[in-house]
Amino acid sequence: MATHKKRFNRIKIVLIEKEKTNIWLAEKMGVSRAAVSKWCTNDNQPTVETLFKIAEVLGVDVCDLLVKR
Repeated sequence: MATHKKRFNRIKIVLIEKEKTNIWLAEKMGVSRAAVSKWCTNDNQPTVETLFKIAEVLGVDVCDLLVKR
């Protein structure tokens, strides 16, 4: 039986929409590619402060990065 990982953020989706890569975001944020990869796969979640910085770098509202319930 497969378990489904909960999605808490839409960072990967927004990157695709903006035609940007994980590597690009890592460089802009000054973090490792592994950190961005974990955010995109929802293995780790960025802090609230980091989420606001990601939104700023991507030019989106922070709410666009969150999964709506």
